[in-house]
Amino acid sequence: MKFKALQKINPSDLGAPRKFYAQIVSQGEVTMDELVKEIEKFSALSEPDIRGVIIAFENAMQDKLAAGRTVRMDKLGSFYPSLSSQGEETAEKVTTHSIKS
Repeated sequence: MKFKALQKINPSDLGAPRKFYAQIVSQGEVTMDELVKEIEKFSALSEPDIRGVIIAFENAMQDKLAAGRTVRMDKLGSFYPSLSSQGEETAEKVTTHSIKS
């Protein structure tokens, strides 16, 4: 995996000296077709079976994430829902309108 050094500000202390952090350099995307062909090499499943399993997996994962659950995949890592919101003056002012993404 390739990475580069990126200089960042400490958001909790804007006066602190900037430090460098490692950031992954994207090597492009992989399509569903490419993944299916790769899985076919290591499996006895047919192309339609593999597509069916991947689509079912996507649907199940979306359902669990939408329910606020964390999905843990042993070797792949964890997937969890997150959001970003604007700050409000009081807790009562925090509504769905506060959520940016």
